[in-house]
Amino acid sequence: MLKIARSHLLCLAVCWLAWHSPGAAAQGFDVQRWSPSAPVPALQATDLSGKVWRLADLRGKAVLINFWASWCEPCRAEMPSLQALAERQGPHRLVVLAVNFKESPATVAQFIQRTGLRLPVLPDPQGAIARQWGVRIFPSTVLIAADGHVRAVVRGEVDWGSADAAALWAPLLKAGQ
Repeated sequence: MLKIARSHLLCLAVCWLAWHSPGAAAQGFDVQRWSPSAPVPALQATDLSGKVWRLADLRGKAVLINFWASWCEPCRAEMPSLQALAERQGPHRLVVLAVNFKESPATVAQFIQRTGLRLPVLPDPQGAIARQWGVRIFPSTVLIAADGHVRAVVRGEVDWGSADAAALWAPLLKAGQ
């Protein structure tokens, strides 16, 4: 229970920072460029339906790896726009993987049933995937271009249907052409 309480405090701190940092209030999120010299973790995880996802297998498609938890209000708020983006672009162009942070399978299944989430959900019960990617703020979304290069990590809630968000994900598609 203490771990959950700390997670809630982290989420509240992130929300406060998002609304009170200079410039962040205008967009509600922060973009951290990925250093070209930084190693890219090899993502391999199994979704709730049993499908194994490997980042290497997704080359040629843009990939968004979204780190979320059902207790995180900004995470819940951005899920519908993430799902809509994935559906609009189609899985042949853009793949959105939803990495659930440290929640039980029952909690995740209940969230999916309640919300109708159709994105591939990759459980991260020990937080190992989040640690590999250096994620400490929720939600966070890793932006990977179709050429396989990580471009940035977006921290905070994003309306993925907005023009600001399109400026982040649209160039990812072109990198594979």
